[in-house]
Amino acid sequence: MRYREAFDREVRVEDVWIPTRDGTRLHARVWRPTDAETAPVPALLEYLPYRKSDWTAPRDAQRHPWYAGHGYASVRVDLRGSGDSEGVMRDEYDETELADGVDVVNWLAAQPWCTGKVGMFGISWGGFNALQIAALRPEPLKAIVTVCSADDRYDNDVHYIGGAVLGIDMLAWAGTMLAFTARPPHPTSVGEDRWMPMWRERLDALEPYLHTWLAHQERDAYWRHGSVCEDYAAVDAAVLAVGGWADPYRDTVLRLVEHIDAPVRGLIGPWSHQYPDRGLPPGPAIGFLQETLRWWDHWLKDTDTGVMDEPLLRAWINDPVPPATSYDTMPGRWVGDDAWPSPSVTWDERPLGGGDEPVIVRSPLHTGLDAGRYFPFGNATDLPPDQREEDGRSVCFDSAPLDERVEILGRPRVRLRLDSATRRAHVIARVCDVAPDGSSTLVTRGVLNLMSRHGREKAVEWEPGTYEDVEFELNGTGYAFPPGHRIRVAVSDAYWPWVWPHGERGQLTVRPGQSALLLPVRDPGADAAREPITFEEPEQATPLAVTVDAPAEPRPERTVTHDVATGEWVLDVDPNYGGSRTYPDGLRYEESARETYRIRSGDPLSAVASSRWTIRLRRDGWDAEIRTATELRATAEEFIMDSSVEARANGETVAHRAWQHTIPRTSA
Repeated sequence: MRYREAFDREVRVEDVWIPTRDGTRLHARVWRPTDAETAPVPALLEYLPYRKSDWTAPRDAQRHPWYAGHGYASVRVDLRGSGDSEGVMRDEYDETELADGVDVVNWLAAQPWCTGKVGMFGISWGGFNALQIAALRPEPLKAIVTVCSADDRYDNDVHYIGGAVLGIDMLAWAGTMLAFTARPPHPTSVGEDRWMPMWRERLDALEPYLHTWLAHQERDAYWRHGSVCEDYAAVDAAVLAVGGWADPYRDTVLRLVEHIDAPVRGLIGPWSHQYPDRGLPPGPAIGFLQETLRWWDHWLKDTDTGVMDEPLLRAWINDPVPPATSYDTMPGRWVGDDAWPSPSVTWDERPLGGGDEPVIVRSPLHTGLDAGRYFPFGNATDLPPDQREEDGRSVCFDSAPLDERVEILGRPRVRLRLDSATRRAHVIARVCDVAPDGSSTLVTRGVLNLMSRHGREKAVEWEPGTYEDVEFELNGTGYAFPPGHRIRVAVSDAYWPWVWPHGERGQLTVRPGQSALLLPVRDPGADAAREPITFEEPEQATPLAVTVDAPAEPRPERTVTHDVATGEWVLDVDPNYGGSRTYPDGLRYEESARETYRIRSGDPLSAVASSRWTIRLRRDGWDAEIRTATELRATAEEFIMDSSVEARANGETVAHRAWQHTIPRTSA
């Protein structure tokens, strides 16, 4: 990593209030050249609920001053009801959030230090709303950079996967957002007399998002709102879409380069759910700020940087690696495709078996404990370990040892001829690279709730005793299988805690001879005539002087325990978002979170997921603490949710709220 201390443009930073159409004010931090009033610059907006004054401050310091030093006003805005902004947050990406974002874009364009041209960038939430606001077409918004985001809020977010409840993040993210939305503003930003009334307003308005998310178990109008895939043509700003093969949102990049009518480029590396310049596993990191600067200079300054001469899609092909839960750097290479779907990629259909003898799939309910983290964050236990135990809990179909290297790029598909013994069931398929020593590396996977096999917008029960062909996509990947290895398809009907089990124990019957794996095989010689794809070394602004404390009681990030007597399996997870730290302004931010997932052998109704958070903020006599607990369980007919929040200021209780809520199980 190269740190930049001096820039061509001297930078100033100031905090400002931005008004919205209903009078609510959003708090913003602006880094811009000191001479921008006399030499106006384009504006770049990052628009998030994650609190610029503490949680994202270290990350913000890496990039916003850097952009400002290169001739931009780089602006970080807290969403309504988050950080130091006024109002309350009601949900993710609701109409108010997006309308506020349009107001911010127009306000920035009207400032005397702005040329009138605006870009938006962000990762995850900020990447989502950059896409969504681009679809609303505010006139000043000319270009966006969307990183690790989704164009489909139902089938490619943290709530549902293949029409199934995403147990590991439906609950965990709801618990996280309950804690995050309960945090107070900073007295230093909003005033000693205003922070407590603002905090009480937030606490009074709290309603766990989990209630809403589980009330919409099919793809209805709620999920269509904010899903850019509903109308790709609505986006007319130029789009640079970025993802990582270790991130759950990477398929969005493939869909955007295929469907967006506006100017678009795609970039997929080996990365986790992080900006690609941060150097967190898996690498290699790239000079991402320099790459985005080429994008901004082209679209916001009319400078020919050659960025539109790059291939439509630049993608990393992972070379084979032994299974591990973290890789500092993945071996591999960059490839480029000028169209997507690419003429360099052809479909290779591989039958799962030569005969038609039916195979029974009835996986133990704890199948999936070695799935790894849904959101790899660059931590030591994020990625799936050796899949041999998972394979043993599944039905596996192996190819013969490969005679030559097979490279794939895109979204493999699985077609299964099957019958279900119950009206409600799931099917999960994993593709693994099996080495001669038997080790099994997960390459990609996919899930289908059989209730949604005829479309995510409806729930259709299975008729037991009836065979159907079901086909579903697996997550996108770029991977090279070497000679001598086998390609394995592992099929299961359970994948806890990623997939919340249906209410009754069933089994599937698969006919291998009428089932197949479809691989998007890429010609390894397709890039022979192309100039090598390269990137600069990562560069950032000088890091923020934050002190990160070691935990008082160190604990593992991820443990699995099995009570042999009761048959209970427990997955215990520390999401490790950053822990406790002290900031240069004296703020002490303490954070502790734990997620627990339980299930007993043979009993799908024993599934329980829970999330607990403690957050404390202290500075100069100011002391605010939030404790939250969220739990999800189910009967055969309904989901049961228990949530609570306790907020304290200087040791005194400010609010204590608790909810118990039930939702009928429709398709989930």
